[in-house]
Amino acid sequence: MNEPLYADYIQSHIRTVPDWPQPGVMFRDITPLLQDPKLFRVLVDTFVHRYMDAQLDVVAGVDARGFILGAVVAYELNLGFVPIRKKGKLPYLTVAEEYELEYGSATVEIHTDACKPGDRVLLIDDLVATGGTMLAAYNLLHRLGATVVEGAAIVDLPELGGSKLIRDQGLPLFTICDFAGH
Repeated sequence: MNEPLYADYIQSHIRTVPDWPQPGVMFRDITPLLQDPKLFRVLVDTFVHRYMDAQLDVVAGVDARGFILGAVVAYELNLGFVPIRKKGKLPYLTVAEEYELEYGSATVEIHTDACKPGDRVLLIDDLVATGGTMLAAYNLLHRLGATVVEGAAIVDLPELGGSKLIRDQGLPLFTICDFAGH
């Protein structure tokens, strides 16, 4: 994979919070990227430039930080945005998918009319750890008949195996930076 032009710049502004949300977890906090207007623009532009010619129909973002990035990228690409939410947060008819996290399990849902069969979808989240969240979202979109063109995230934590698992499941994956060995 070719490293994105601003990968080091973006990575250097991601805050590491040790032992959150539980002991032993090194949480990679992207909020400094969102708080600085220049960093936020570089971050969004990195994704927009990658996907501007991808002939997408919609951008899907995973609750909650995937909403921030996904909605802005969708807007910049002149596409609609589909939220994939934690269980019980969507008001209309949904389909659900349960998955494992690095520190527990969870369920995500999508509205049954969020996309149409054949829609080409970009799936965005902030980070790939064990891969469970992105794969659950991918499965939901697939069940609705959509084609997920690529999964995308700011951060990859390759030592947790998620990026390999995602690629092994046949979903191409793009990440801006990784924290291998950090």
